[in-house]
Amino acid sequence: MNCFTNNNMGPLISVIIPVYNAEKTIRRTLDSIKEQTFYDFEVIMIDDGSTDTSGDICDEYTRCDKRFKVKHKQNQGVGAARQDGIDMSKGEYTIHIDPDDWVEQSMLKELYLKAVESNADMVICDFYENIGNLQIYHKQQPSSLDSNTVLKELFQQLHGSCWNKLVRRVCYNNFDISFPSGIYYCEDLYVNAKILMHSIKVAYLPKAYYHYVQYNNKSTLVRYYDGNTYNHDIKLKALFLNLLSKSNIVQEEQIIEFFDKTIIFRAFENGYNYYSSRLFKKRFSDFLPLVQKNFNGKEKFFLILSIKGFYRQARYIKMLLQKVKELIR
Repeated sequence: MNCFTNNNMGPLISVIIPVYNAEKTIRRTLDSIKEQTFYDFEVIMIDDGSTDTSGDICDEYTRCDKRFKVKHKQNQGVGAARQDGIDMSKGEYTIHIDPDDWVEQSMLKELYLKAVESNADMVICDFYENIGNLQIYHKQQPSSLDSNTVLKELFQQLHGSCWNKLVRRVCYNNFDISFPSGIYYCEDLYVNAKILMHSIKVAYLPKAYYHYVQYNNKSTLVRYYDGNTYNHDIKLKALFLNLLSKSNIVQEEQIIEFFDKTIIFRAFENGYNYYSSRLFKKRFSDFLPLVQKNFNGKEKFFLILSIKGFYRQARYIKMLLQKVKELIR
């Protein structure tokens, strides 16, 4: 293992993992961190009220490696869990890893070396998307390393996650930044946007280390989209509008379009047990120009069909096509 000289009292990197009912995947995640070619780090696992054996697995790793720490708490959501991790962290830099993903052995070492070389507050790298046996490489190079440009492109081609970004920990304290409560996705985008609203130094490393797992079998996840989910997404959009209204970097129309695309797509994909064709048409009829502008191919066809009052039929056809595709494989 390579050890880096650390003149601070704490570790060089704090790795934060929000954990909720991840017993099937978390060992692979933790092992990929434990096997890093970089030694001077801590792992902070926040067990967010798991009802499976995730908490016990976290305890097991703390007994085997003193760099691993765990906090068990009542469920408050991923944003609160990430914030607990930040509050407990002592590293010069922080990075977040989700408990169903895994990382390459050289990730921490190479991200830290890039941060030191560039004296960067944030280092962005590429990532892999893993869907079953398929692995897709996603390049995350901003068109410029200016923080305003990176902020703008988080709402365009860049991923808003925390897991492909090494961030200097003092950014959270110096800029009074915390993860929003009551939000269960895009909390990472919110924090990264808030950090990038300040003139920080950004570096980019053109390598992928993080394996972001997506599931092609929807039965492996509990997915839904109902009235409460819709209200959550409207609240989320308002949260970002309020945040970014304080700067002229990202236009209001761009924020609205970004979230409305997500809302209608999530409703289409995950709302089958809630939406009737009539309700889908009533709620999303005003989204037609947005769909015509921002979607292509089959996605565009199915969304337009749904907006026109044929949601149930569109979802049935799509599910049928997916089953045929799986049989052909």
